[in-house]
Amino acid sequence: MAPSSLRKLWSLPAADRSLLVHSVLLIGTARLALWALPFNVVRRLMARLPRHSSAPYATTEKIGWAISVGHQFVPKGNCLPQALAAESLLTHGGHPVELRIGVVKTDQGRLEAHAWVESGGRLVVGDLTQGLATYTPLPPLPGVGR
Repeated sequence: MAPSSLRKLWSLPAADRSLLVHSVLLIGTARLALWALPFNVVRRLMARLPRHSSAPYATTEKIGWAISVGHQFVPKGNCLPQALAAESLLTHGGHPVELRIGVVKTDQGRLEAHAWVESGGRLVVGDLTQGLATYTPLPPLPGVGR
């Protein structure tokens, strides 16, 4: 991490700094777990992780921010680990959460997938520059509970 990045991190309010660090750890945990375990197992395990602090629960906006910044520090922390981390944080925060997966067929005939998370009908994690409208959403995944 560059010195300027460390200065930025330490200049954040303590609650934001804690949420950001926890988000990086969750994205990394999800990424590693997905290498070794099936998706549904990882999803259940992520939902059961203990809450990271006694600080007030983060808003959906803060969670989205922390995931969008935090994924930059996790190699291959693509949309699925981000979505799993966001689902865990939102679930622990008592927010409604819906992890979605969509697919699109490329011009070359390949099938590509994208994961995103919504809360209360609003996109929290997984925005794409070309938009989610190009993806055909699969049926909603059932909630994982706690």
